[in-house]
Amino acid sequence: MSTWPPTLATLKLDQKVKDADERDDQRYQSNLDAAVAFVERVRPRFNYTADPLSRYPAPTADLVLGTIRLAARWYTRPRSPDGMVNLGADLGSARVASFDPDIDRLLRIGRHAVAVIG
Repeated sequence: MSTWPPTLATLKLDQKVKDADERDDQRYQSNLDAAVAFVERVRPRFNYTADPLSRYPAPTADLVLGTIRLAARWYTRPRSPDGMVNLGADLGSARVASFDPDIDRLLRIGRHAVAVIG
């Protein structure tokens, strides 16, 4: 069973940041909070509060991992605000995609969302 919401410690572990390194904790936490709120809004059919009377299932491991990876992506996004990343004088620059298909698959959002009728 996965823990909801994901913690800062889980995010740092996933990103290979040492627990003792607290320099960016506020930014990591801010992005994690935003990712959690986003996922709860776009994937409402989960029991995020562990309510024993809820008819919805607990968040799945892939939903938790997708949330963590989304928070990490938002954390790194300010490094390329114009959608370009500099690869050095020899290689020039490259375009950075505005979405990550792996995260979209984990969260079942974007083009990987479940079709809704009506």
